[in-house]
Amino acid sequence: MAPGVSRAAPTASAPAAPSPTDSGAEAAGPLERGLAVLRIVAEAPHSPRPGDLARATGLARSTVDRITATLTHLDYLRTVGRDLVPAPRLMEFGNAYLHASGMPHALRPSLERLARALDESISAIVLDGCDARIVGKAVPPGRMIPLGFRIGDLLPAERCAAGAVLAAGWQPDTYDAWRARRAADPLDENFPAVPARRATPLPERTEADFAAWSAAADADGWALDDQLVAPGLVAVAVPVRDPDGRPVCAISVLAHTSRHSGDDLRAHALATMTEEARHIADALYGTSTAAAAPPAAPAYADAKSELGPSFLQALARGLAVLTALGRQRGGLTLAEAAEAAGLSYPSTRRNLLTLRQLGYVEQVGRRFLPSPRVLELGYARLSTLTLADIAQPHLTELAGQVRESASLAVLDGIEVHYVARAAAQQITSARIMPGTRLPAYATSMGRVLLADLPEADRRERVNASRPRALTPRTLTSPHALAAALDRVAREGHALVEQELEAGLRSLAVPVRDRSGRAVGAVNVALHAGPEPPEHTRDTLLPALRACADRIESDLAVRFAGTPVQTG
Repeated sequence: MAPGVSRAAPTASAPAAPSPTDSGAEAAGPLERGLAVLRIVAEAPHSPRPGDLARATGLARSTVDRITATLTHLDYLRTVGRDLVPAPRLMEFGNAYLHASGMPHALRPSLERLARALDESISAIVLDGCDARIVGKAVPPGRMIPLGFRIGDLLPAERCAAGAVLAAGWQPDTYDAWRARRAADPLDENFPAVPARRATPLPERTEADFAAWSAAADADGWALDDQLVAPGLVAVAVPVRDPDGRPVCAISVLAHTSRHSGDDLRAHALATMTEEARHIADALYGTSTAAAAPPAAPAYADAKSELGPSFLQALARGLAVLTALGRQRGGLTLAEAAEAAGLSYPSTRRNLLTLRQLGYVEQVGRRFLPSPRVLELGYARLSTLTLADIAQPHLTELAGQVRESASLAVLDGIEVHYVARAAAQQITSARIMPGTRLPAYATSMGRVLLADLPEADRRERVNASRPRALTPRTLTSPHALAAALDRVAREGHALVEQELEAGLRSLAVPVRDRSGRAVGAVNVALHAGPEPPEHTRDTLLPALRACADRIESDLAVRFAGTPVQTG
């Protein structure tokens, strides 16, 4: 059996995680209350404030303040003025599920092959209780407007082909949960990824209709959704089966009706998808090598002495346990979870039982692993963040700290392309906006990025730039530029003094991905006043490096298993 994938028939993993108001707000434990707050912030269409959270949860404002203080200290939430927003670190929980399940390692090659071969968007979908959760996706290369849902999005099972495929393994309690969900939300208003029924002329699917659709999907090995998930969209799904023949995952291709009818899409895609589903099953249950484990999550650290009564130890411990379960494909035993989280055996056991009751953890034999439900904690929303999105708040903080303009750029051929900026209100501020392109050889960020390249590539780009003197100070000779780039590579920063423009001084450091590759650079640009360049370097470099470190920390979580998106 593939580690992290249960061979038991799929059932409703747990009732929907209750809000604190379900059984008395103050009676709920700190972990349950904290997860409820995280869920509300993650799903809110507008950034809530603590007062909004108190009204939504029924909790006392003082309790909400303690919860948000703890979550902010742990960097799962951040404050923007009085608003609360999800921070990239919130994706740790979803990453823990994805790694422990083994899904990304098994899915990614097949999904990418399918997207290229079929020239359509591909998704991998699993059951989350009685509905369908997106856990993987791939889009055709070069498509200007690719279709598809985000990893983490939840779809009503009766409105998608993948739901029909996965429902073939439902047990009576899953149908009970499905009926209760439909009764509580007949218009699908609690599924933000799909249009609500009131806004679309969707046919009503009775339980008998859905059961017949699912039975046909099980017998045929595929299901077709013709404009059920949304008007104008058609999808075909096939199952990925465990060794006992039960569907554990569905692979779905999504297309617009302007490109394919339902029958045309099935004829175009079915054979290729069925073959790839077998490859995925082999990766999950065969002898393929498992993906390397991600960097170890930090063990629980007590901040009580720092924050005093504002810090909720029980909440922090519970979240540490949830994150720790992603350390190993297939999850952890109770003893392993306690060691990984840095907590006692009894404390870990209490937290695991609470998380399992809330539906955020599953137990397979003696092992515990995160369930797909953890993806509801902001994963879909945060998975769209780019390098520029992640950098912007840190650049704003840096600019406020040093009172100079700060920017982030990426290397594009022989130029640097500015993608994010925080301008300081200074008379002498440089007038540069995102989208600006400048020659890499004459800029601090360009030199940082060039210095990170292999020597042959570096030399080729410098020569292609045909360096010219932009000011009397501009380095233009290949020998001088090569020496300057060697120095930048050794020192880890670049200081450029009035080479791009007279009176302009800039200092830059690299921003690196998990592999150590420089994917961008951060700089501070300022007027070259009477102070020597070395004074600027000594004064600003620590703050600049701290900013780059914060960006890198967020990138490591956001792009845990994929290349950094720079656009």
